[in-house]
Amino acid sequence: MTTLTVDAAEHGAWSVLRISGELDLVTSPVVRRHVHDAVAAGRHDVVLDLSHVRFCDSSGVGVLIAARRLLHSCRGRLRLILPAQGAATGEGSHVNRVLAALGVRRLFAVYADLESATADGAEPLSA
Repeated sequence: MTTLTVDAAEHGAWSVLRISGELDLVTSPVVRRHVHDAVAAGRHDVVLDLSHVRFCDSSGVGVLIAARRLLHSCRGRLRLILPAQGAATGEGSHVNRVLAALGVRRLFAVYADLESATADGAEPLSA
């Protein structure tokens, strides 16, 4: 059985969605709903913390791209938290590898941790 949890919190102006588990065809609608709920509540700056995502397929990537498009359309911002490739836990780095392999990593502002992802003027990690 595929498992995914999403914990929502606010950090200043940012809605932070901490995602854990597997982001795939079965679970990606859950993430999509949480992003849409944040936007519907007027929260247009969203951080997706993918540090504890251990698997991501094309459906998961699709939901990330759709979230980027949605937030861009309402003049919001989307930032991703991903550990560097080869992170000790192996979690999260999978998403980094998938995004890079598909050539879409450059579409996202990626940060190492919550503090940098929610800081004004913080530079994203290079692709």
